[in-house]
Amino acid sequence: MNGETKIGFIGTGVMGKSMARHLLKAGYPLFVYTRTKEKAIDILDEGAIWKESPAQLAADADVIITMVGYPRDVEEIYLGKDGLLNHSKPGTYLIDMTTSTPTLAKKIHEEAKKRSVYSLDAPVSGGDVGARHATLTIMVGGDEEAFNDCRSILHVLGKNVILQGEAGAGQHTKMCNQIAIASNMMGVSEAIVYAEKAGLRPEKVLKSISAGAAGSWSLSNLAPRMIEGDFEPGFYIKHFIKDMGIALEEAKAMGMETPGLALAKSLYDTLVQNGEENSGTQALYKLYK
Repeated sequence: MNGETKIGFIGTGVMGKSMARHLLKAGYPLFVYTRTKEKAIDILDEGAIWKESPAQLAADADVIITMVGYPRDVEEIYLGKDGLLNHSKPGTYLIDMTTSTPTLAKKIHEEAKKRSVYSLDAPVSGGDVGARHATLTIMVGGDEEAFNDCRSILHVLGKNVILQGEAGAGQHTKMCNQIAIASNMMGVSEAIVYAEKAGLRPEKVLKSISAGAAGSWSLSNLAPRMIEGDFEPGFYIKHFIKDMGIALEEAKAMGMETPGLALAKSLYDTLVQNGEENSGTQALYKLYK
């Protein structure tokens, strides 16, 4: 891939907008589509070109990246009548960076092959911070040749970019990531509330425990937001619940029990009942508080 490669980007939400901006700054011609055009106005002002539909975007792009909300959105954008697979040129590279299901990733890969189109599932981790600073971890599933062809583009968006295996492997790896985070978020929330109830200064406690064996990305990046009362979404609770649901289904299909994941999902379900679905995952603190 070179600077003349035309990239299409679908989905300019909390993370997608920053990711699209990095590609624009890297010099790639960038086409953008999102359901609500207003969400893309600043990117368009910076030089991106608006397309009225995924089909219109597919007609001009060499590489298309999608970063949307739910598996149903992915299915519509890729497999719908006006979707990418029906309108992409042979030789186009499709990279879905949404956290979706391994089964859907495999289906898209199979359909892409029939059309001489390349497909990668490449979900990410790192939240809004990683998206803004282009330090995302990118977990990729698909053919090695396609991965190598797209490596330079993926490295514009993240630092830790690893091909995990065949189609669906990226999504399975993201499930491992979400399972680890689910229990970790419970521990982080409990630790901060414990510190407060013990009369400690939680920000000072963080300086000690985040540098030791308890250290984690969530402890370093989300615990300070809890302390400051900042519950704006770096990653929406409603999307985290979607991810946990996928992981629970996949684990069940493999005959595996995941009690930590099940408990975390039940707590986040309670938060949704309390109207917190559009808050960031750090709002779990409120439930413990």
